[in-house]
Amino acid sequence: MKTYSANGVWLKLLCLTIIATLLFEHSQLDIHISEIFYTNGHWLLEKGTQPFAFIFYDLPKLLLILLGIYLITILILRHKQNSDINLVIKNTKYDKLLTPLSTREISYLLLVLIAVPSMIALLKGVTHVSCPNHLILFGGDLPYLNIWQNIVANTPAKCFPAAHASAGFSLYGLAFLPTLHQYRYRIFEIVTVVGWTMGLYKMLFGDHFFSHTLVSMLLSLTITCALATLFFKYPVANKANSINANGKKPDTASFQKSSKTQS
Repeated sequence: MKTYSANGVWLKLLCLTIIATLLFEHSQLDIHISEIFYTNGHWLLEKGTQPFAFIFYDLPKLLLILLGIYLITILILRHKQNSDINLVIKNTKYDKLLTPLSTREISYLLLVLIAVPSMIALLKGVTHVSCPNHLILFGGDLPYLNIWQNIVANTPAKCFPAAHASAGFSLYGLAFLPTLHQYRYRIFEIVTVVGWTMGLYKMLFGDHFFSHTLVSMLLSLTITCALATLFFKYPVANKANSINANGKKPDTASFQKSSKTQS
């Protein structure tokens, strides 16, 4: 549980997000990267082309929605179980088989799946940043402006940060679950690949710059980390303080004596 003892981790991630935004804002990196996907007046992939649209856009969204519905269903079933002791006894084994996660963990994961895309969508509506395919540089009709200029101009575009990729990055919440703590690095790797695959798909037809997906990833990590601190740190800290206050410390000698007796 040491993972949740660092209060400032999410603040560091937030600072990193701001730095990344400013770095790309005052450089031509985004332009140069998008030029790789735009040749001879055409993007490498046409928007809506099948089966790519289904595989990289529709299917991930559907799976995430189904995951949300599944988590809500589990919470409802557990609430009913808690209200009926006979139902608890009857379905204990079935419930463990259904999911090993605690109710707190399920609630956290569900909140992350909702909060991350929602926060990204809210920022998209405030920043008004244009997509690459909207710009004159890439065959569009809008000039390339920085974030502040887009906000002032109040352009109709809503492309920063990347919302579609954020849905995939919201699965970072799995890496913060105490039950899955031993798999956190593997989860982080898999979710990063999933999120960037979804982001790269949108970059191939000019719906996003590279920085849009990068900032989306960093913001998703910031939000999941902040929520994990709220959900998991304080209960653990309070429990530890309570144990110390009551003087309930492990007695090594007693434990060894008990072990010998049992053997």
